[in-house]
Amino acid sequence: MSIAISQPLLNLSTFGWLSIVRIGLVQACIGAIVVMTTSTLNRIMVVELALPASLPGFLVAIHYFVQVIRPRMGFESDSGAKKTPWILGGITLLALGGFGAAIATTLMGVHLLLGIASAIVAFFFIGVGVSMSGTSLLALLAKGVSDERRAAAATTVWLMMIFGFAMTSGIAGKFLDPYEPEKVILISGIISLSAMALSFAALFKLEGHDLQNSRAKKDKKVPFKKALSDILADPDTKRFTIFIFLSMLAFSAQDLILEPFAGMVFKYTLGETTSLSGIQHAGVLTGMLLVAVCGSSRLRKYFGSLRSWMIYGCLASALAMFGLVLAGLIEGDWPLKPNVFLLGLANGAFSIAAIASMMRLAVVGGAGKEGVRIGLWGGAQAIAFGLGGLIGAGASDLARSIFTNPAFAYSSVFFIEALLFVVSAYMASLVERKNSTTSQAR
Repeated sequence: MSIAISQPLLNLSTFGWLSIVRIGLVQACIGAIVVMTTSTLNRIMVVELALPASLPGFLVAIHYFVQVIRPRMGFESDSGAKKTPWILGGITLLALGGFGAAIATTLMGVHLLLGIASAIVAFFFIGVGVSMSGTSLLALLAKGVSDERRAAAATTVWLMMIFGFAMTSGIAGKFLDPYEPEKVILISGIISLSAMALSFAALFKLEGHDLQNSRAKKDKKVPFKKALSDILADPDTKRFTIFIFLSMLAFSAQDLILEPFAGMVFKYTLGETTSLSGIQHAGVLTGMLLVAVCGSSRLRKYFGSLRSWMIYGCLASALAMFGLVLAGLIEGDWPLKPNVFLLGLANGAFSIAAIASMMRLAVVGGAGKEGVRIGLWGGAQAIAFGLGGLIGAGASDLARSIFTNPAFAYSSVFFIEALLFVVSAYMASLVERKNSTTSQAR
């Protein structure tokens, strides 16, 4: 079953900016709970409890790999009349998982094995909660946002999620010092309850009757395997899935090795490597805002389609990674900070263009399967992120065992990541290739 890109997109009354901000607030709440578990609890396990870093890495990987169920979660939300119950149910599970993870972490200091077992269950709940809420939320946004607003809407929602990360980390960090197990549980509980309350308020009467699946009660429910196989039969869907996986694999593989690279090769201090990470995030933010402005329907004819931003964003990311390869070979005599800013800029540009394209492709051909498509692509992204950190760190360790010079070892890993970005650009160029003229107009 091939999706004809020339078909009219879903024609419903669209979300205004207030509705988009309300969806962004829910995304910020999801981010607030997740960052508490993947960042703050991570640090407590390694520093305060003196546990191996592989333990939180394993737990975070669980929450990513569980998200392979995203297509099923999207399918179930498609089958019902409304997506809001699935979003709220997912937020509730996520909040329970986040609170449970805090309890499990403090329990590790008393009874290690029981604490680890409890944490595994909690992170499983976190993965399921993110799958339910995140997939259904993005599917709802895809249905309700007009085409000319997709890039700006995607940027708004993701910036609010980043804001949720930053605000939660800042507030939690302020009240957690000095470390006490009881405070960790209390603060986690407050964050979880607050996120639930804000999400319920933000979603109140947001999903109108025109966005509901009116056919859900009339038509016989299509089996999940049949729905998934029908979607995968479309070449564009398969190509876009491969693009999402490869690009996000390359995107995430750099996270755990860029700062150690700067410290070992460029002799950066801890504070300098932290500021380098800030430079990269500033680049990502700039790239997102750039696509939000240039990706609007009025300016696309001057600055290119979202498809073009994906292609050239990946190629620019590859160029920046090749710059890091040269930085390792030269061993220090290289403008590292501008290079890292360019990497962030390119990453932000292609990633937000991919999210906006994901929202558009999800509703091409009509309503009813946007949740499965979003779930498929969200699952590919989650698995890529889960593998990316493990593979990036593992590959750098392997390379350092092969090369006596650590700079060469890091350069070899950056080279592989650059190649992944080149292949990603090629896959992006294949999406909607037969309809590129039509796509340029959108």
